[in-house]
Amino acid sequence: MVNHKRRKRLLKLLAEHTTASVPQLVEWLCASPATVRRDISWLAARNLLTRTRGGAANLPQKKRGFPLTSETFQNNIQCHAERKRAIARYAASMCGDGETIIINGGTTTFMMAEFLTDKHLKILTNSFLMAERLLVSSDNEIILPGGKVYREQNVILSPFDNDITQHHYAAKMFMSVYGLSLLGLMEADPLLIQAEQRLISQAEELIVLADSSKFAKKAGLILCGLNRVSTVITDTNASDHAVQLLEQSGVHVVTVAPEALPQSISPAAFASNFDFQPAALYHTETSH
Repeated sequence: MVNHKRRKRLLKLLAEHTTASVPQLVEWLCASPATVRRDISWLAARNLLTRTRGGAANLPQKKRGFPLTSETFQNNIQCHAERKRAIARYAASMCGDGETIIINGGTTTFMMAEFLTDKHLKILTNSFLMAERLLVSSDNEIILPGGKVYREQNVILSPFDNDITQHHYAAKMFMSVYGLSLLGLMEADPLLIQAEQRLISQAEELIVLADSSKFAKKAGLILCGLNRVSTVITDTNASDHAVQLLEQSGVHVVTVAPEALPQSISPAAFASNFDFQPAALYHTETSH
């Protein structure tokens, strides 16, 4: 197993078991004690785990690196978390190994990362937070557009029209939105309009992840009309009237029941986990 895959696996094991001894990690990773100790030292030096006497312990993500997420993002991800998680799970189930997909920056789309860990996809995303999470937890191929990181919106945006986005095509794009109406997808931030329109133009099928609260939100900016939307995934709290209006506009609507967060994860704790770990992005090694 190459270095970066083994280290991702080690971090996942610590996330599941909290702590582990070197002999346990040797067995789980099918690696030598010397290799496991080197991996522990490498990850500890980058503040991704805690070394313990004879092993390692999971390091809560809120203590890693420095936070990239804004207060707005952390607040939003706590709102209707049970609805968003169910929607994200269903969206991830629509992805088949080998596909190229696009995922925009948003709290509901971000939750897809949990359910993409065992996939083998090529993922173009303008969310630095999504890219970091997937690089650490999965073997998916991640593509980021070049440009400036806008922390408040959690997106990367290039000042140039001919950025890397135009060279990538995807069968599906998964998108979070501010609001949803018969006029189309709505956003409140002009910067997000600019970032997302570039991505939409590169995807064949547009799939919108919108919990039922989004039907009541109004904004002054229209991202695109409903004629561009293939599917809306929402939750069972959406009114029959809202669903019928979407279906009459030619949109396929999927409703999913909200699911409880794992007992170990409260909405507040869930939000506190989203921090950026720069070492994980820029110091990955590969064995040749």
